[in-house]
Amino acid sequence: MSAARDVADDSAPYAPTEALLRAGTLLHVTRAASPQFVQPIFFRLIRVHADWVTYHGWTWLDGYQIDARGDAVARRSIFVQPAGLRVLASLPAPAGGGRAGRTRSAAARTRPPP
Repeated sequence: MSAARDVADDSAPYAPTEALLRAGTLLHVTRAASPQFVQPIFFRLIRVHADWVTYHGWTWLDGYQIDARGDAVARRSIFVQPAGLRVLASLPAPAGGGRAGRTRSAAARTRPPP
């Protein structure tokens, strides 16, 4: 896959070049990016620390760890290899066909009790 692909392409995730990493990008971070990510995480990028001196092929990223519902659960700085990151257009749909715990309709929440 070409790293020069358009970011808005909704097909399979791809490895970004550092130039494609910009604020708001949703990333899937796995062991391919860094050995510490045995449990993969979703990460919403705030900034790339391009000015920090690191080993060749590695970079520091600031952002938010995202849960399966799309909510930020922790702000983190991570040390990764950009070639191992996967850019996502959106979060994968949760198993079970919807958000957990949200079974009542909006109308049901607004009705007064009988």
